[in-house]
Order: sequence, then C-alpha cells, then structure tokens
Amino acid sequence: MLKGSTIKALDVRILRPLIETSGVQQRSSSSSIHRSYITFNDFRNKNRRYTKKELVGYSMQDMYNVVSDVSNYYKFVPYVKRSHVHSQGSGGFKADLIVGFPPLNEAYTSQVTLVQPNLVKSECHDGRLFNYLLNEWRFGPGLKDIPNSCVLDFKVSFEFKSLLHSNVAHIFFDFICDQMESAFIQEVRRRSGPPSIRSHVLSSKRS
Repeated sequence: MLKGSTIKALDVRILRPLIETSGVQQRSSSSSIHRSYITFNDFRNKNRRYTKKELVGYSMQDMYNVVSDVSNYYKFVPYVKRSHVHSQGSGGFKADLIVGFPPLNEAYTSQVTLVQPNLVKSECHDGRLFNYLLNEWRFGPGLKDIPNSCVLDFKVSFEFKSLLHSNVAHIFFDFICDQMESAFIQEVRRRSGPPSIRSHVLSSKRS
C-alpha cells in the first residue's frame, strides 16, 4: 500500500489531467462538494436530486462489498434505524428499512439490484412520504497503476408526495447526503484499512 510522500507525488503526477478536465476538488471539511444557492424555485419543487463522482483509494470490490451489505446499514449508515433483507434472488433482493431524521420518519421496502462489483441500486415506489426514492452506486476502474482505487458515481433522487415534507427535507438535504456518503467510506476504511490514495471529488451537483 502506498504511503506518505509517494502518495503525494502520485496525486500530483496522475491527477493533474483529471484536475484540468474535470475540476477535481480534494475532500476536505470546508469544500467537499459544490454548494448551490437556495432559490425560490427550490421551495416549489417536490423533486430532489444529488449526484457525485469521486476517485477513492479503494477497489471496486471493496466499495461494492460495503454498499451491498444492506442488512447491516443500521450499524453504520446515519439515520437508518432498521434494515432487513428478504426475498433474495440471483440479481438482488428486497429490503425493509426505517429511516428517520428530525422531523421525518419513513418505513419502506426497496428493491435492490446488484451487479458485482459495478452496481448497487435501490428503488422504492410505495413510500408513505414520497412517490419514489432511488439510491444508486456505480463503481468503475480507478488509476491504472493503483489497483486499489476506483471511481464511484453516487446518485440520490426522490420525489415527496407533500411539498411541505420536501421543503423540510431540502433544508437538510446536502448535509444528509454528505453524511451518508462519508459513512460508507469510513466503513470501507474500517474493514479494509487506510486508502491507497486520498479521495478526490471529480464532480457534484444538487438540484
């Protein structure tokens, strides 16, 4: 595993083309994702969408193993109070989850689609508070000379039934998405050890 000055040198040498073409932002507490100003139209919209592309210092399989471990979400994913997997098949399973963050709580069943080690997609269309909810993780190859790296594409998309609930969630939306994505990275670190390189945000968007 690469450490210290070797990692820093690789960061500069390998990531320069990505920085020039994609506007890479290093993960930090002050500027981890692009922030957008809240407009009046935000409060008239029941649809929410968040996307993020990030280069991380773990393999596709490392990331897939954690994100697909839905039955243990309640142990490490913020706001997940219960996660139970059932109806397993060759291409995925169903999962009953209870998710809560003040002042909203929701119990729902998701259909989880798995394509190892590239995709974990969770969809729900029968929620009490929303018309649909989609969480999608895609994992692609990282840097050619660093096997323990990959590019992850993370997407959250949902539509609330109530404009009031949508506006309440909107206030916490960026914060919750950041916390969730960070929780998965921390769990991979706990299971697999330190990353081979520092994480770099390639792009992010919230609407």
